[in-house]
Amino acid sequence: MCASPDSSLSTLYIATACFINHAKALLVVRKRGTTMWMLPGGKLDAGETAQQAVIREVGEELQVSLSPNDISFLGSFQAAAANEPDTRVSAHVFRARLPEGQQFSLAAEIEACDWLSLSKPTPPSVAPLLREHIIPMLQAAPSH
Repeated sequence: MCASPDSSLSTLYIATACFINHAKALLVVRKRGTTMWMLPGGKLDAGETAQQAVIREVGEELQVSLSPNDISFLGSFQAAAANEPDTRVSAHVFRARLPEGQQFSLAAEIEACDWLSLSKPTPPSVAPLLREHIIPMLQAAPSH
């Protein structure tokens, strides 16, 4: 019996947040010591829901206190991990709203953040999950 080509890959289960500003740009972050831009978020802890994980991770990485009312589920996607070889990510992706009076402040392993225009070509330094799934979905969605 032949093994599937992905059978040797490990999978990271993550939850991520899409913050989109009024200029239709998506907030992306870069972890310390890496070159790929990705969404804020991270791995689910044992017994944690994706919603709990994204709220916790955004708090840790960007010092923003989200509530469940600040996020809405966009979908689940899989792609090659940006920074771990032979690894895939299985991501629960949420649209997030920055709560009134709060601002982003980099913390934890986050070294940089930027706004990626959804109306321009996607640069090669964007993680596969964003490039293959999330950006095309956001570009195809009607404006709010």
